[in-house]
Amino acid sequence: MKVLGINAIYHDPAAALVVDGRVVAAAEEERFSRRKHGKRPLPWSAWELPELSAAWCLAEAGIRPEELDAVAYSFDPALMVTPEETGLFDDGDVMRKRYAQMAPDFLAHALPGLDPAKVHFVKHHVAHAASAGKAAPQRDNAVLVLDGRGEAHSHLAGRYVDGQLEILAGQALPHSLGLMYEELTDHLGFLRSSDEFKVMAMASYGKPRFLGELSELVRATGDGGFVTEKIDFAEFAPRLGKDERWTEDHADLAASVQTRLEEVLVELARWVHEQTGEKTLTMAGGTALNCVANTRILAEGPFEHVWVQPAAGDAGTALGAALHVAAELGERTEPMPGAALGRGWSDDEIERRLQTAAIDYERPDDVAEAVAEVLADNGIVAWFQGRSEYGPRALGHRSLLAHPGFEANLERMNDVKGREQFRPVAPMVLLERAPELFSRGPIPSPYMLFVHDVAEEWRDRIPTVTHVDGTARIQTIDAGTEPLVHRMISAFERRTGLPVVVNTSLNTAGRPMVDDPRDALECFGSAPVDLLAIGPFVVRRPRPTPRP
Repeated sequence: MKVLGINAIYHDPAAALVVDGRVVAAAEEERFSRRKHGKRPLPWSAWELPELSAAWCLAEAGIRPEELDAVAYSFDPALMVTPEETGLFDDGDVMRKRYAQMAPDFLAHALPGLDPAKVHFVKHHVAHAASAGKAAPQRDNAVLVLDGRGEAHSHLAGRYVDGQLEILAGQALPHSLGLMYEELTDHLGFLRSSDEFKVMAMASYGKPRFLGELSELVRATGDGGFVTEKIDFAEFAPRLGKDERWTEDHADLAASVQTRLEEVLVELARWVHEQTGEKTLTMAGGTALNCVANTRILAEGPFEHVWVQPAAGDAGTALGAALHVAAELGERTEPMPGAALGRGWSDDEIERRLQTAAIDYERPDDVAEAVAEVLADNGIVAWFQGRSEYGPRALGHRSLLAHPGFEANLERMNDVKGREQFRPVAPMVLLERAPELFSRGPIPSPYMLFVHDVAEEWRDRIPTVTHVDGTARIQTIDAGTEPLVHRMISAFERRTGLPVVVNTSLNTAGRPMVDDPRDALECFGSAPVDLLAIGPFVVRRPRPTPRP
């Protein structure tokens, strides 16, 4: 059974392929088109499809479009109501609905040979739910989906029992925690549906002193749903234009909204636990990328385990839709094997790319040791290894690495990437050492979706990755699943005594994460990086010739 999943309607277009119940490929269109988020979530972009990522998924598995049993499209236009009925009064929905209705023909044009009748529409939040509940290691679980919006809802609560979804609650629009956070993102001068993570970072610099007022405007209703009243954020802090400096009021507003979001999410998690009694909560939707909230749900909620889809945003609905339709067609689906589901290259293919670039390179005895040596000498390394990650996090395959022991390296890394100085960078830590350095969040934490408290005795030793509030968003590295990364960090620890390296995504501001060797070479050529480790090869930054 061969099912291709497609996300296209709003943002982060992506494709995923499930064959005989197993996830074999998944990738976001931005990694191919080099356009951040693939497109903007505008009504007239709703027709655009992830043509490049879909074609790659099929090629990766050696499947022709006519051989597909189904294509799962993660939006159902039949469930859309009028702009007036949603309460959003978004006239663009008329265009979105029409384009979604035409998706089968659009897909048949993009994938010649595909029968349009094989296209299945999947409710947006059901696709999100399947990306969590059906992809998680635990087959039986409660599921919570929260995002900006789907066809007519912004939330789903339910449970999976033996792979079958039971929906317990859903919140109708216009009430939306995701849209509330998007509005705040825009108010603070950032790009909505893109930069919400910057608000989460800013929140750590503020105090939630507006929480009382917000608690009246944003509240759970006790029946699995919630209310988000219209908020005039200007009453708390003036609107910021792009690149304007933020003040204490702006940080306090971010902290207040962030805290209220966390509180409501904890209440929703408690409600779904009361209904299901499950030990595991799975989560998806863009709001599930809020790692501070995820940690609070685990710490204060009743669930023993919380599993978050690493591609929790709309890109993940391509995978969820494919898993959902595969199950509808009688296939028993398997959990996702990890986030490394994108493109990869053989050593020979990488070497040919290096030769074509006419660039000096070498093949050390062990690339992990070569990288550890440069990092220990406080160099910055571009790390390009294996298959690319599905989702927004760099998880040790397309990363910028640095030494965590120098406070100045935070500013240095943000300068390299050309981004705001309040943005944190994350630690990759050896799994077996993680409990010594980090507490509160879950360990293992392979997808960088929770925050952890940094132990007092380690904060001065790893200041680059210790955020202003004493936390860090860690990724634990298991020798069994990531042997090369584990070997590299172990080699770094032998030289420095630190079982941690700085990890941030291999890209510069406004550009997607690098995906293929050409992207890596272009990024290395334009950013002040000391070493590119690409497959088993390294490319070193030439030392400038002194002027006479």
